[in-house]
Amino acid sequence: MKPLFWIPLAAALAAPCVASSETQRTLTVGYYDFPPAIYSDAQGRPSGPLVDLTRRVLAHAGFEARFRGLPSARLYGALQSGTVDLWPGAPGKPELLADTLEGRETLTHISLNLYHRPDTPPPSIPDSLRKRGVITIGGYNYLPQVNRMLHDPQLQILLHRTATHTSALEMLKHRRADYLLDYQAPVNQAMKQLGMEALPHVELHKVAIRFIVSRHAKDSQTVVDSLDRAYAEMAAAGEDLSLPE
Repeated sequence: MKPLFWIPLAAALAAPCVASSETQRTLTVGYYDFPPAIYSDAQGRPSGPLVDLTRRVLAHAGFEARFRGLPSARLYGALQSGTVDLWPGAPGKPELLADTLEGRETLTHISLNLYHRPDTPPPSIPDSLRKRGVITIGGYNYLPQVNRMLHDPQLQILLHRTATHTSALEMLKHRRADYLLDYQAPVNQAMKQLGMEALPHVELHKVAIRFIVSRHAKDSQTVVDSLDRAYAEMAAAGEDLSLPE
């Protein structure tokens, strides 16, 4: 029989594991609707393969995820204030550089394309856009070089904003504008919903998606390093981390 003093010693050794589980840190993950990768479903719940991958990586790193859907401008503001801890999104946003840390690991890529009707010749960028109508999606924030092109006074591009990808495709189909600037994944989903044939397009940019952590989150550098390390460990172990592009 073991001496009785082993009992409190064993309990003391086991206690930290229990406490660690009970106090597992929860990170608030911000996002805006970018179907099918990440979006709020009909019940307002976060859905999509990027949601699932983010949960898995955070769990491997020892965190829990609490998702919070926001319009893009409010999401950026929440990262700047620290009310959102991280965003699985595009690095290099000028308005976020001072307030965020960017992860090294790339979760996936998204293609930003310029779509046109089959009866329209392939565009030469940017000359073909001069004094032409271009449809964009409200609430999306494009890369700085794309924004500069869209608002270049010498090009005099006529911008037509709409709220959804399906309405944007309908506008293009009915010749409300000449081109559609949009991301490939949501356009592909919208074309399926409308029963449309694939549209010709020119790829403008391929954008990386990484973990963007607010500098105002507690131990922000430790958080971003932990997420990068967790992703690398999962990849090295042969886990399927692929996402549709």
